[in-house]
Amino acid sequence: MDISPNFDHILLFKTNISCDSDKAVLHSLFDNNPEIQCWNIYLDDSDYVLRIISESLSHAQIIEMINHHGYECCELT
Repeated sequence: MDISPNFDHILLFKTNISCDSDKAVLHSLFDNNPEIQCWNIYLDDSDYVLRIISESLSHAQIIEMINHHGYECCELT
């Protein structure tokens, strides 16, 4: 039996979301989204890494959401 963890639902992104006011946009996007179990952004990292846990959303869907609000976002691999 394979009991290795499945990390497919952890989505990582490089963004240009660099301050608390930018982060507030994410709160409005993600906090009430039932498809997002958890999210955080690391403002102290030079890549402003966004981590999202979702079992149903794709990288492309998240990128589209963020780009729609005027921010840059790309998948970290």
